[in-house]
Amino acid sequence: MFKTIEAHVRRQVAPAALRAEFRQHEFEALRPFCLLIFCVSIGIWLVFDLIVSFLGGQEFTWRSWLFLSLLGCLTVVLRFTRRSHHFDVLNLLFVAVITLGMRLVIEGIPIQLRPVWLVLGVSIVLYAVSVLPVRRWSFFSALAISWSLLNPFYHTRIDIDDLEGTMLLAYAVFLSGLVIYSYLQMRRAKLHNFYLSKVLLDQAYIDALTEIPNRRAFMAKAERQMRSFDPGQYLAMIDIDNFKQVNDRFGHDVGDVVLKRVAMHIKAAMEHHEFARLGGEEFAIFFEGMAESAAEREVQALCKRVREDLGEPPVTISIGLARVIQGDSLSAALTRADQALYSAKHSGKDRFVLWVAP
Repeated sequence: MFKTIEAHVRRQVAPAALRAEFRQHEFEALRPFCLLIFCVSIGIWLVFDLIVSFLGGQEFTWRSWLFLSLLGCLTVVLRFTRRSHHFDVLNLLFVAVITLGMRLVIEGIPIQLRPVWLVLGVSIVLYAVSVLPVRRWSFFSALAISWSLLNPFYHTRIDIDDLEGTMLLAYAVFLSGLVIYSYLQMRRAKLHNFYLSKVLLDQAYIDALTEIPNRRAFMAKAERQMRSFDPGQYLAMIDIDNFKQVNDRFGHDVGDVVLKRVAMHIKAAMEHHEFARLGGEEFAIFFEGMAESAAEREVQALCKRVREDLGEPPVTISIGLARVIQGDSLSAALTRADQALYSAKHSGKDRFVLWVAP
């Protein structure tokens, strides 16, 4: 079963809305990791700047303070960033500042050592960017910025035609290709897993026939709301009248169409409340923060809406409505609503009955 669903998901193209949701979800999950990467990067840069400044006899200049301040400000901004597309821009600014800072630090070491340290700096930056939750345009922009500012052939007395230059160029191409491939494959795998988890959750909590929440979803949400207990909670049980006769006379395909029609009316009329198909021809609605008269008007309007549906065959519904008492268990509330539904069924159908204590 899992393999079948996975194969289906792999064949699908993730819609734009799902991709946007995935990017935002990934950024929210990895925001502490992004902060860690920023802080560690600043720490590594600062250590090398201090080594070159003091052992190289160049001192810690105002430029060092400027870069340290800029990197610190960008890290503080990240602390308050909440949208993934804002992080794409912020990460590019951080890459631009820190690679320029690396260039200035590396310029302070002997010229024969600069190419190796420049390529090493690019390697670190590209690897860090490839594991961050950035979009493709941001990643490839960071790639271009890193190689532009940390170009090992600029101001290093190395010619591409030389053996050392050719080897550096080959390593640069290999490094870029490897990082790009790893980034794209990793993003694809993460998106696939996110898409698959969404499909599995939908199958676990959405009724396949009517495409509304199922019993599992309803029970979990209703129990959570009952624990918080806000005044004005009511539980409604709904049953399609004479549904067995519909199946016997017209067949189960027509019965499925009737179920979909009733579910459509419940979804349209109760969009601000919790509702679900419990199983068979039974549905449930959970009202919260409503007066008794308002809950009665809601279920009465739903009865009328189904009754006036022009679809064939025409059907009606019966509803049992019960008030949720503080300290109630969900099973107790469902039992009372079911008793009220039983009364509605045996007093003429196509109506609602409010449960009253015997």
